Amino acid sequence: MPTAAVTSPLLAKNFRVEIDGIAATTTFTEVSGLSAVIDVVDYRTGGSLENAAQKLPGLGSFPNITLKRGFISDISLWTWINNNLAGTLDRRSIAITLLDQAENPVWTWKLSNALPCRWSGPDLAADSSAVAIETLEICYESLQSTLAT
Repeated sequence: MPTAAVTSPLLAKNFRVEIDGIAATTTFTEVSGLSAVIDVVDYRTGGSLENAAQKLPGLGSFPNITLKRGFISDISLWTWINNNLAGTLDRRSIAITLLDQAENPVWTWKLSNALPCRWSGPDLAADSSAVAIETLEICYESLQSTLAT
């Protein structure tokens, strides 16, 4: 069934993260760094009398994203990280879906050929009651964006 057009800004707190083959991926509490960058190339033709160069799009790139979640006892995320640490190339697809207030998908970003490139464990302190947070930095090769229909 088609989703009605969203005319008001969506809340950043309503999202879902899915990593192929990883259980409990909806438990991520933060996603940051989702972006695409297009390098700009200055080009000036040989016979041009203008002082300004023409701007042309160059290579595109995708900076790493960072995922955070409360530390849980599920081993599937660590297994993916450990496979890559051990030298086994284990690329995955990742879907980050922004949801409306009724938790219907509105917008999805699909990251292809993703690899874990940095993992940070929780800060531990005996005098703290804070949630233990693990941080995962992901590098990826391409990004597709789709609007739910």
